[in-house]
Amino acid sequence: MKPVLLITGASAGIGAACARIAATRGYDLALNYRSDTAGAEAVAGDCRAAGAEVLLCPGDVSDPDAIAAVYAKVDATYGRLDALINNAGVVDMTAKVVDLTHARLRRMFDINVIGAILVAREAVVRMQKQGQGGVIVNVSSAAARLGSGNQYVDYAASKAAIDCFTKGLSDEVAADNIRVMAVRPGLIETELHAKGGEPGRADRLAHMVPMKRKGSAEEVAQAILWLCSEEASYVTGSTLDVTGGR
Repeated sequence: MKPVLLITGASAGIGAACARIAATRGYDLALNYRSDTAGAEAVAGDCRAAGAEVLLCPGDVSDPDAIAAVYAKVDATYGRLDALINNAGVVDMTAKVVDLTHARLRRMFDINVIGAILVAREAVVRMQKQGQGGVIVNVSSAAARLGSGNQYVDYAASKAAIDCFTKGLSDEVAADNIRVMAVRPGLIETELHAKGGEPGRADRLAHMVPMKRKGSAEEVAQAILWLCSEEASYVTGSTLDVTGGR
């Protein structure tokens, strides 16, 4: 029986790269996305071609009812969950803290923090009930260390919360053989920059990276899938930078 992996935010970027790699490594997949149906179906097609069974699970992770619906589909189709890549997240237009609004902050934290915690909670409930352990990898950001002043301080703060949550949850569930880690991507070429109003940001800032280049979604995904694998069986509570040294 193949292990079952749920990936949130799987229609593009790092989530999509994780799905495509996981399909080649023997996972069956549940792919969550909010609104990009065409993107999710394209990813699913690639994964099925690589031999994976794929379940599409639309739903906004800022909505607890939508999270419940995603897990209901996973339960009904697979009846188990072995791994979660907690990837769904948003950024907003670049802004200084003095210009941040309550509505922007609520959206940022509802999706990036509260949604991620609730998604992880449901994974833990199932993994504990199964009694065979499991893996959760939360997608953080190097912004959690860098602060992102004059750009996305709210986004950086939301990812710092994910780092703290990762460590706390890992301590709670380690004795259940549930490993919980985070990955902090650095300057990665994904659609996220365009959503923040700076489509050329990765190229513009690449000179600041010690390796003098931007990273790819696939490079981040490789690190995440390693953490999900038995090769990382004694790793938990850790946060891995995938930043080119930044």
